[in-house]
Amino acid sequence: MAELATIARPYAEALYKVAQNADVASWGRQIAALAEVASNPELRQFADSPKVSAEQVYDVTAAAVKMPLDAGVQNFLRTVIENGRLVALPAVAEQFHALANAASGVSDATIYSAYPIEPAQLADLVVNLERRFGRKLTPQVVLEPELIGGVRVVVGDEVLDTSVRARLERMKVALSA
Repeated sequence: MAELATIARPYAEALYKVAQNADVASWGRQIAALAEVASNPELRQFADSPKVSAEQVYDVTAAAVKMPLDAGVQNFLRTVIENGRLVALPAVAEQFHALANAASGVSDATIYSAYPIEPAQLADLVVNLERRFGRKLTPQVVLEPELIGGVRVVVGDEVLDTSVRARLERMKVALSA
């Protein structure tokens, strides 16, 4: 089977073009919810069964999503199921999200922290990170106690590591050189 990203790209691009005429953010949430449902191995096994029709797979998938789907998203889901590409739906959602971010000039920022970050601290941190990276960021905080303190920020392929663990590693390298 072809690489999932290769299969997902045309679906994501077509979906994004249609979503531009509607509400891109709403469609993004719906596609993300569908991707979460489609990543369930039991659903994929059900969908792969030759005894099950495409309409049955659609009914089960649409029922598992906890939000109403726009007509365009429903048509997209039917097309994906009829073409046997349900397995590619998480990759489609990821590429759709990347297209929407690129169009709006926003990037996702994953902030790894040893401790929970208060909302006010997060807002200040995001302002500083946006200045540092030169673009608007959508933060997601992930707790990683191994950092000991500080944060490690990943934006695309850029990493800013100000954690205590990284500092200790740099000190270890400097002392052993």
